[in-house]
Order: sequence, then C-alpha cells, then structure tokens
Amino acid sequence: MRLAVIVATYNRPDALAALLDAYEEQTDRAFEIIIADDGSADDVRGLVESRIRRAPFPLSHLWQEDRGFRAAKIRNRALAATRAEYVIFTDGDCVPPPDFVAQHRRLAERGYFLSGNRVLLGPGFTERVLRQGIPVHRWTRTQWFAAWLRRDVNRFVPLLRLPDGAFRRSRPGRWEGVKTCNFSAWRSDLLAVNGLDETYAGKWGLEDSDLVIRLLHAGVKHKSARFAAPVFHLWHRESDHSGFAENQRLLAKLIASPRSRAPLGVDRYL
Repeated sequence: MRLAVIVATYNRPDALAALLDAYEEQTDRAFEIIIADDGSADDVRGLVESRIRRAPFPLSHLWQEDRGFRAAKIRNRALAATRAEYVIFTDGDCVPPPDFVAQHRRLAERGYFLSGNRVLLGPGFTERVLRQGIPVHRWTRTQWFAAWLRRDVNRFVPLLRLPDGAFRRSRPGRWEGVKTCNFSAWRSDLLAVNGLDETYAGKWGLEDSDLVIRLLHAGVKHKSARFAAPVFHLWHRESDHSGFAENQRLLAKLIASPRSRAPLGVDRYL
C-alpha cells in the first residue's frame, strides 16, 4: 500500500525541523511526505530543500501565497499531487513517535477513516525542546510520565498502547474531536467527497470537522487510532477565532443535510 503524509505548515521552521527529524526515524519508511505550506516565508522552503537531499523518503514542498488561513486549499493541492492509496494528514507542529506511520498503516481498513489523539506540550517545555533540539520522539514512556508529573505535558494516558480490537469501531459515527493533525483515510474516499471544503477560507476552524462529517455522510465510518498512534503537539498561541461563528454556521448547515461532496474542493486540481 502506497502511503503519503501531508503536513500542513505555516511559518514554523523550528517545529517543522523537529517533525522531519522524527519522520526520518520512522520504523516504516515506505511513504512520501508532502509539505503543504500555507504561505510561509522563504526559511521554510530553505529547510525543506536542505532536507530533500538527506530524507530516506520522497519529500516535496507545495507553497501558496499567504492570503490568510487557507489550509483546506493547500491540503487539497497536496492530495491531488500524490498518487498514494492512503493518506495521513498532520500539522507541522505535531511530532510523531517512531511507529506512527506503521500504526496508521496497520490500522487502515477499507470503509473507515482513522482518528488519533495528541499530547499537548506546555509553552516552556516546547521552547526547551526546540531550542535544545531535544529528540522527544525517541522518549520512553518513563520519560513522558516524568514530564507529565512536572506538568510539561497535559496528559500521559494517550501514550499507553492497546492492540486492534472491536473497541476501535465502537463509535462509527463519531466526528466530534476528530482533527486533521492526526487523521488518515483512503485517497479514494477523500476524492469521493471532493477533499476539503475551501469555503472555509480566511477564517480558522472546523474545516476538518466538515471533512469528517461528509465522509460519514458518504458511508465511511470512524475507527479510533487512540492508544496506538499519538502525536506530540508543540505549543503555539491560539489562532484568530474572529471568523469562527461563520464557520459554525457552515458546519451546522452541513450537519442538517445529507451532502457528502465539497462544493469547492480537490477536483479543481485533478
């Protein structure tokens, strides 16, 4: 199964470097990474170009002009650019453990999308990790437990591991809490719903919920990757929520309808 990791990023080269360090040490290296760049400055491009030469996997960089929050558009362009059968979405400030790709591959199942969870790093700890180059992706659970005791991270329990089982399919209609910082699906299912809805542009939030609800409307079910494939989410300031009410209105309208295809989606780039 060909697999692609689509990494959405915007002006955080230090976090992106930590993320790429972790992907270079994945136990499963049979994947490509597409950096979906929503208008970063040239330092991000320079970072990616320097990593292309050493990466043990195909690595590419897609960039679009900075015209405000347009994560849906750049993710759609990346989705159109890959020919992988299976796609993992994540963010440029989410560092994976070494078996992250392997776990998404292992849990992938036809008729389902996967949703994993995250451990949030505090601001002071994030600053130390990036400044000192601390390889947290290599940390043992003992080290993470100590970090939790110091309140450097918000949770420890998500780092525990459970095997596959019926519990992973126990909430097939769940969309609440599913985020594209740790999400995967079959490319054919994503294309069937026309990818992400680019109507969510210029204002942060809920474009990931919109995608998940449309997948559910199309008959693709939720499968949990919790206790299998977490990510370590580096701290950042909250995004501008000024347009959130309009996005909530768009999402409520979708929930009340049977619609599964995005009106402004990936078919523009295919």
